[in-house]
Amino acid sequence: MARLAFTLLEIVIAISIMMVVLLLAVPSLNGVLADKRLRRSFDGFNGLVRQAQERSVAEHRAYLIVWGDKGVALRPEVFAKKEKPTETAALPLAHGEALKLTLPAALTKKPPGEWIFWPSGICEPAIVQFKGRDGTWTADYSALTARAELVDYAAR
Repeated sequence: MARLAFTLLEIVIAISIMMVVLLLAVPSLNGVLADKRLRRSFDGFNGLVRQAQERSVAEHRAYLIVWGDKGVALRPEVFAKKEKPTETAALPLAHGEALKLTLPAALTKKPPGEWIFWPSGICEPAIVQFKGRDGTWTADYSALTARAELVDYAAR
């Protein structure tokens, strides 16, 4: 009479093999998740840039992306008389994240942390750098199209 069951030793070996495979997959999964979060930060900032460009053209007035301590915000350059001076949109930064703005065409060495989009839809050329726990990216934004060229992208 034959027995059709697994022995305890066979079950332990199968579980051990599954644990080794799982331990090998976890670091790879962490890298994929970090890359996804880093891509989300880039896409979120690009969304703010597109919104600044679209609003400046649609409303025929200049818009600014303004750097602050806790993130960046989109607001009109000048508010109308009865308009409440509030930000139109914002991109908050998590603890340990930083966005740096460089304006290569600026006339001063230390320009304010403001990136302008004129009513025609063009903007000042800019280089934006992001650093966070998931990695870094650097984007070079064109003055005519406000489109980003990703010049550096490194997920951790």
